[in-house]
Amino acid sequence: MKRLKIIKIGGNVIDDAIAMENFLSDFSKIKCAKILVHGGGKLATDIAKRLGVSQALLNGRRITDVETLKITTMVYAGLINKQIVASLQSKCINAIGLSGADGNSIKTKKREVVDIDFGFVGDVSADSVNANFIFSLLEVGISPVFSAITHDGNGQLLNTNADTIASALAIQLSKLYDVELMYCFEKKGVLKNAEDDSSVIHEITKTGYKQLLQEGIVSKGMIPKLDTAFSAIQNGVQSVVILHATDLLNKIYKNETIGTTLVA
Repeated sequence: MKRLKIIKIGGNVIDDAIAMENFLSDFSKIKCAKILVHGGGKLATDIAKRLGVSQALLNGRRITDVETLKITTMVYAGLINKQIVASLQSKCINAIGLSGADGNSIKTKKREVVDIDFGFVGDVSADSVNANFIFSLLEVGISPVFSAITHDGNGQLLNTNADTIASALAIQLSKLYDVELMYCFEKKGVLKNAEDDSSVIHEITKTGYKQLLQEGIVSKGMIPKLDTAFSAIQNGVQSVVILHATDLLNKIYKNETIGTTLVA
């Protein structure tokens, strides 16, 4: 099968214009089919603060009320998404910016209220992904750029975790491609000590992940990232790596021991 790279970019990289431009330059040099998935950085939070809309996060996930949904849609699917697409076009990459509603590409369900009401947050599964539509874009040389906004099929937009979107895309498209999923951000990988970039854990098994959770080494926003990453590696995705955005090309083309590789 043909190769496909699905790259999720997030963290502080999105908030740093120079770092983001450098990352997009590296992304543009990937020679096989590729998809980019992005979060929103801090911009949505900053705009919400200016507008007086209070924000709440729980275990790395944003609680999305009506006003917050408006802001995240404008920022994620609008400004950030189109800035990325414009930058990639300048680098001769024919990119198309998408939310899950576009082409019915990703349909999610509003999260059920159990203990916490997350509001207008979408839960995605691999079969939510319209693989045929995305395949049709990739096969004519178009690189999709997905924001973290999806829809429920009934006209409701939903804010959806970008790590989860990347994982779901990887799982579903692994039926059509040999998929490598890469989570890029501002750290060198999963760290034993969050303050020490040299403390990278180069390989994590599912059993090892449970131990890291018990010891409190993995916490906050890294938990949903690793949960979705392990879901991908256990459901047909060839490789899952978490690494620094600047290490992307070295990992792909030199296969260096960089970042954290997940092992099923």
